[in-house]
Amino acid sequence: MGYPHKPHARESVVLSEHFGSAEARTLAGWRKRGGYQALEKALGMAPADIVSVVKDSGLRGRGGAGFPTGLKWSYMKPGDGKPHYLCCNADESEPGTFKDREIMRWTPHALVEGCALGAYAIGAETAYVYIRGEFTEPLQQMNAAVQEAYASGILGANAMGTGKRLDVHVHKGAGAYICGEETALMNSLEGKRGNPRIKPPFPAVSGVFGMPTTINNVETLVAAVEVVKRGAAWYKGFGRPDNPKSTGTKLYSVCGNVARPGNYEVPMGFPFRDFLHELCGGPLPGRKFKAVIPGGASVPIQTMEEAEATLMDYEGFVAGGTMLGSGGVIVFDDQQNMVKQIARLARFFAHESCAQCTQCREGTAWTTKIMERIRDGHGTYEDLDTLLDIGEQMTGKTICVLSDSCAVPVASGIRKFRHEFEALIPKKQGTAFVAAAVA
Repeated sequence: MGYPHKPHARESVVLSEHFGSAEARTLAGWRKRGGYQALEKALGMAPADIVSVVKDSGLRGRGGAGFPTGLKWSYMKPGDGKPHYLCCNADESEPGTFKDREIMRWTPHALVEGCALGAYAIGAETAYVYIRGEFTEPLQQMNAAVQEAYASGILGANAMGTGKRLDVHVHKGAGAYICGEETALMNSLEGKRGNPRIKPPFPAVSGVFGMPTTINNVETLVAAVEVVKRGAAWYKGFGRPDNPKSTGTKLYSVCGNVARPGNYEVPMGFPFRDFLHELCGGPLPGRKFKAVIPGGASVPIQTMEEAEATLMDYEGFVAGGTMLGSGGVIVFDDQQNMVKQIARLARFFAHESCAQCTQCREGTAWTTKIMERIRDGHGTYEDLDTLLDIGEQMTGKTICVLSDSCAVPVASGIRKFRHEFEALIPKKQGTAFVAAAVA
């Protein structure tokens, strides 16, 4: 697995600086690298001042939604007489995404610090790390880090000798993709079936155990540590000057048909062409890039012409016809058939649907059946229109966006690679149907 390196000066490594260092996993090693300085600083500040610093930094949620973190924290109202909770979403089940896994594997104390800092900022004494069930090694590292933090007095009833209580608990999920959705995560944490909840009420009003709750992604909380330690102005120094809405650095997970897969950290606004061809090494020998999904499986597919003109931030990806999402970059080269790849994605979403909403339960199932029929050479031209019609009925009409996540790659695939779909549809010759040849 490749780790971030510096092929040229525009790359900035902050969160991933210590990936690959076994010493950084320990409390002593983390303190040696400046660990828990931010938490110590934060505990000497008023919670509202921490929220202001994070808000001023422009940090946005790194789990996919991109919602301003400081603004989300400000929704938690102090003095309401209720216990507040912080939930860290460490489920990371989005296909193509494995950045949070590496944070927990190599720098678990960074997340413990982020959870404690975030909890204090929103007036919470308790934080939960909801971790994906399959994350065996990250789970071990997180549990070890939490135990070290308690043993040293960083966590507990007298956190860092301040008299303030901060508790962090690690909770193992059971491997359900849907529990990456924040309200399904809370249901699962409570011991209920992991079905998404209807909003409103929003978590900040009625979240886990019916109490005010904030849910943040792993990368978001770790980035907040750096913001508090180094300041909002420092964080805003990353990114393109003409786009103040996207600040800081971003971790991207790269997989698929690319020479150097792995995790890479770049400043917001980095050119996607340079990222794919220079940092990631370009295509495999003798091949050419065909398409890319830049933000995990649930965002629109880009052609390479679109991707190579894109700047890597929230607004840049939207201008390129897609979304930044989770930062899971899936690369396809000219040896891949897009129909087969999209059919695989559809089957994943159909399998992971919680089946609560009819549009999702039926839509993902029928989308998968039709996609696989086309893939196997038994489709019709009418099937393409049917897929688009089903997608419209699935989009924006369910409790969560899993339904949309299935419809989006199908619709973008048909729109941008229709010729590959049509090449698999049988051509009528007399009374026989002969499947078109596919390279």
